[in-house]
Amino acid sequence: MGSSSHSLTMRALRQPKMEELKLDHVSLVIGYHPRYLEHFLRTQDFIMRGDGPLPYNYRYYLAIIAAARHQCPYLVKMYEKEFLSQGGDVRWLSGLDFIPPKLRAIYDMNKILAHRPWLLRQEHIECLTKGKSSWSVSEVVHAMVLLSHFHSLSSFVFSCGLTQQLDSSSPKSTSPTQKTVLSCLSIDNNNVVDLKVASNNNLDTSLATVDGKNGLSSNAAVQDKSGVSVEALMERMKVLSERPDECSEAELSNRFKSVELQTAELPSAPIEKSIEVPPIISHYVEDPSFTYQDFARRGAEHIPNTFRIQDYSWDDHGYSLVNGLYDDVGYLLDDKFRVAYNLTYFTMGGNKNVDTSKFRRAIWNYIQCIYGIRHDDYDYGEVNQLLDRPLKMFIKTACCFPERITKKDYDNILMELLDSEKVHVNLMIMEARNQAELLYALREIMRYMT
Repeated sequence: MGSSSHSLTMRALRQPKMEELKLDHVSLVIGYHPRYLEHFLRTQDFIMRGDGPLPYNYRYYLAIIAAARHQCPYLVKMYEKEFLSQGGDVRWLSGLDFIPPKLRAIYDMNKILAHRPWLLRQEHIECLTKGKSSWSVSEVVHAMVLLSHFHSLSSFVFSCGLTQQLDSSSPKSTSPTQKTVLSCLSIDNNNVVDLKVASNNNLDTSLATVDGKNGLSSNAAVQDKSGVSVEALMERMKVLSERPDECSEAELSNRFKSVELQTAELPSAPIEKSIEVPPIISHYVEDPSFTYQDFARRGAEHIPNTFRIQDYSWDDHGYSLVNGLYDDVGYLLDDKFRVAYNLTYFTMGGNKNVDTSKFRRAIWNYIQCIYGIRHDDYDYGEVNQLLDRPLKMFIKTACCFPERITKKDYDNILMELLDSEKVHVNLMIMEARNQAELLYALREIMRYMT
């Protein structure tokens, strides 16, 4: 990674011309961060339209059932339209009872990966690759990449409060010209995207309202009364950066276990009303009662083993496996993860020259902790220093029960941050979750192959 051969490979990948791009509402919001948007669109285009083992109708149907697990009508309806445009059989849109046995066979894996990926076993892979309608291992990998992508994208749609702003039954995809796309990708000195062009394409910009003078969101001056102020957070980051690392391995382990148990006892956002699977997508959902279950509940029997990054990591294991079985996708995923993780403009809530690395790492590692993944060299005591209870609740809900998040939840979290910064937090939720799902899936594929 980072070698000249990588650069040559990347140049060889299929990249749509700017004038051919069609940005939907969600991509326009991601456009707050043009550098990330480029990697997001390139990856999504490749897994949906580029070279790969799965036929196009399977790809779009997998996107539909992945989004349906999180009750995201916006993405479901969008990809129903794409499915038909690729020549998909309209009968498949009647539900799971009308699809080929081979495609139906992967549904249980979709369900497990979306809600409890630690339950995946190599036996699941073996079942798919045996029998009359068997999958190849490369096809399974392609499917895992697709499913995890759209589970995580559903989290992003809800965490930005977009579902209440979009017509959930008929998403209106924009078809900007080259000039429009370039305008959406332009940023000012505060890295806030000029969304004037986007608003002319019917995007409800109440999420992305910016002050023309300084790029601050309209509520940026309001302190989040339920959480830590930006000034206090900056001071904590500074103190942690200056503190020497003196924790023993045993203490690091204990701090992880403490955060893990606290996470299990932390409620997600309350359900304002009974959430039922919308009728327009219910035919894509089997066993809707199967949802996230806290990884480490106090007093629970048979708590799964912690997934230790030192034993199976993306850099040392997952990247090479996925790239070997599905050509070039590893490069794209790796770049996308790195951009999301390292993205910074050294600003926080209007303050400049801020080192946000501690905050970003706390968010990323906390998200993966929710899924039982431990980064052995990380002091999880920093999570409790930098992430307050309301933010933890928001993150947990966005990962595990995204359909519960409302626009009000988005508005009430991290109220001092710029909207672009809040969107960045949601991008990290999306990518850290995506990587967590892939780590579990790829580990079991590796075990099956060996």
